[in-house]
Amino acid sequence: MNRNMKENRKKNKLPGRVLMFVLLCWGMSVHAFSQNVALKTNLLYWSTTTPNLGIEASLGRKHSVQLFYGLNPWKSTGGKTIRHWVLQPEYRYWFCESFNGWFIGAHLMGGEFNAGHVELPFNMLKDLKEHRYEGWYAGGGVSFGYQWMISRHWNFEASLGLGYDYIQYEKFKCGECGERIKTSHAHYFGPTKAALSFLYIF
Repeated sequence: MNRNMKENRKKNKLPGRVLMFVLLCWGMSVHAFSQNVALKTNLLYWSTTTPNLGIEASLGRKHSVQLFYGLNPWKSTGGKTIRHWVLQPEYRYWFCESFNGWFIGAHLMGGEFNAGHVELPFNMLKDLKEHRYEGWYAGGGVSFGYQWMISRHWNFEASLGLGYDYIQYEKFKCGECGERIKTSHAHYFGPTKAALSFLYIF
């Protein structure tokens, strides 16, 4: 294994550890001044084998904030991989009350990726089936959705976000050791989030 591959592995481990620490600290601090705090997980994200966790807290009757984090560290067989992490803070305004009914929001997002031989949703990076891409992205957008109260502590949410991402990437022929073809960037406009989530409200 060459030095560059070792350095890349060390570099890829750091964001996950740092961001999980930030997520936990943020959640504990928000709990001190919020009426309600909820832990949540996105079932759609789990369908891509990506563990994910979010914390949402109400700030008054019609306002809430959330912080969402997902990490896919798995290396698949046959050269197929969708390794990445994403961090997404969001503000929400509720038409009825926090954690109940319709809401609109605004979110930011950023992360890193190392993906190859897969097909991404929304037609992003069309030739990812034949090549590997490595890089980072940052952006944001608007969101809307609805939460149903299932019981005293459990809610279910459906939400969708639309917005913009700036993507900086390197393109490789194939695999981890494939020859680099180019370094470039892309501007993406379209869906930036989709969620079917379960929440546990404390």
